[in-house]
Amino acid sequence: MNNSVKFLPYNTIVKVDDNASLIRAAMEAGIHINASCGGTGVCGKCRVLIEQGKVEGGISEQLSQEDQEKGYRLACLSKVTSDLVVRIPVESEIDTSRLNVHAGSRHTAKVMYSNIDELRQDGLFIPPVEKIYLELDPATAEDNQADVTRIINHLLFKHDEHRLTMNLDLIRKVPDIIRQGDFKVTATIMRPVREDGKNEIVNIEPFDTSNRNFAIAVDIGTTTVFGQVLDLQTGEILSEHGEFNSQISYGEDIISRIIFAEKDDGLEILHQKVIEIINEIIEKIIKKAKIGRHEVTTITLAGNSTMTQLLLKINPSYIRRDPYVPASIMYPPFHASDIGIALADHTIALIYPGVSSYVGGDIVAGIMASGMYRSHELTLYMDIGTNAEIAIGHKDWMVCTAASAGPAFEGGGVKFGMRATKGAIEDFSINPFTYEPMIITVGDKKAKGICGSGMITITAKLLETGVIDSRGKFNQSLDTPRIRKTDDIWEYVIVYKENTQIDRDIAITEPDLDNLIRAKGAMYSAALTLLEEIGLKINDIERIILAGGFGSYIDLESAITIGLLPEIDPEKVTYLGNGSLLGCKINSLTNALRRDVGKVVNMMTNFEMASTPSYMDHYMGALFLPHTELNYFPKVKARLEKLRK
Repeated sequence: MNNSVKFLPYNTIVKVDDNASLIRAAMEAGIHINASCGGTGVCGKCRVLIEQGKVEGGISEQLSQEDQEKGYRLACLSKVTSDLVVRIPVESEIDTSRLNVHAGSRHTAKVMYSNIDELRQDGLFIPPVEKIYLELDPATAEDNQADVTRIINHLLFKHDEHRLTMNLDLIRKVPDIIRQGDFKVTATIMRPVREDGKNEIVNIEPFDTSNRNFAIAVDIGTTTVFGQVLDLQTGEILSEHGEFNSQISYGEDIISRIIFAEKDDGLEILHQKVIEIINEIIEKIIKKAKIGRHEVTTITLAGNSTMTQLLLKINPSYIRRDPYVPASIMYPPFHASDIGIALADHTIALIYPGVSSYVGGDIVAGIMASGMYRSHELTLYMDIGTNAEIAIGHKDWMVCTAASAGPAFEGGGVKFGMRATKGAIEDFSINPFTYEPMIITVGDKKAKGICGSGMITITAKLLETGVIDSRGKFNQSLDTPRIRKTDDIWEYVIVYKENTQIDRDIAITEPDLDNLIRAKGAMYSAALTLLEEIGLKINDIERIILAGGFGSYIDLESAITIGLLPEIDPEKVTYLGNGSLLGCKINSLTNALRRDVGKVVNMMTNFEMASTPSYMDHYMGALFLPHTELNYFPKVKARLEKLRK
């Protein structure tokens, strides 16, 4: 029997079978609902209101008795058993508005090559896929060489292009194309990574189209996907756009998604979801840039190892199993249309290589963009997010690892956690005498939750004012009604319900603080362990590069106060932004630097924290604010002592 499910406020209706899960119905309707735990019912983020009809299940300890009586249920645990009208409350929606807003001016890291003129000056502006205009001699009785031979010989003698090949599909098209253009054509040539490799002619067009050569750069993040259109004549970014990765509905983190991929059709579903979102972004950016799909000659993509394998529909199961082996770290160029990307058949896809199961192409791309691998300075590169990766080194060597930070930095594992969208609390201060808060939200809207950067700042301020101790436990003796016990859990009320969008008090709880402490502890202890393994100390670091969208919004002082970042001169900390996307851009503009990618991968030594004995000792020491060893944070120690006098 089919049941009708209407989703409000979208007025979208979908038909589903009896006992279909409500969250699956939302997916089929194209309605995104926050579902951080992959459908296990433990995060409470997919809270919906059943306005008409009944569902089976949907009740969890994440819902209060009052919520249940009002008709709230968790979509992931609810089975459709009748026609329904379901309202998606504001806190369960996914809002993409913040994704396409750039962070404000900060101490920004210098990208290795920020514009095309710098590449030209160094003789490096050689796009991996280039267009060359050819004026061929027409075929005659005296000059009756084969059409393909005519093209190859012209490229050889007039343009010094060697080792040229052409596939059968294109050979079939050549006779008509060159006569359509009256023997005036444009050849699109893909350059090899190796200097002794072959140049492939991937397309032939009639007439001169050499000035219409465009590339797309795509960062495939666990949480978000971003794309840019680049003009390969000028290096200009013509348009860009970001969306949430629609795989989120199947799990917030990569482990949840690997587990889902192991189910029947799970790999196919996750593959299709990421292809769909990439195609959606491509549709938007090429329309904005006013270019045709056939004018895009290359697309460069980077993601962590799991995201890359899901993109390519490669079984990721062994990434999460000892000895943690990916299917591959290097991938050959291929036609983008082969995996369903909605571009022309001749568009070449280039995939950034990774290093290990948990240090993927996104980190390699960021390291390439930052120029860290060419620097003399000992640099700590940190990409903080759902999957936190770290690299340390300089031009002579690099070591890297991934820290199992969990979703706390993205709002997961936090009762009122959310992504940095409108209404998310992103800044916070507290009166040290009355313990009353002051907040700032994204978009200056009424609060509906706390984003990751807000969690860091709130934790730092609560620590500084003595509201919490170094273990993240509340000082229950303070004279304020904001510290209270609810359902046997201590919490601090940040915003009372009458001032929120969600008709509930927004609070930070001791379990929330514990999750954040574990996440920051994983990051810091991974960096400390890497340094120790190579015989160095925190004080030896000369520069820190923070990458990723989340890193762009972190308050540096707060991050140091809680022990997420090493205590270092703020002038030595720079913000790269989306290093993965920047690396894809550079890869699109210069084949010369693309050849460096393999060298960078080979010089990066990966450490698996699970098999590094000292890591757990460092991790246990980092489960305090800022750390059990306060000598690592002398300035924080002095400030806390002064504030509490």
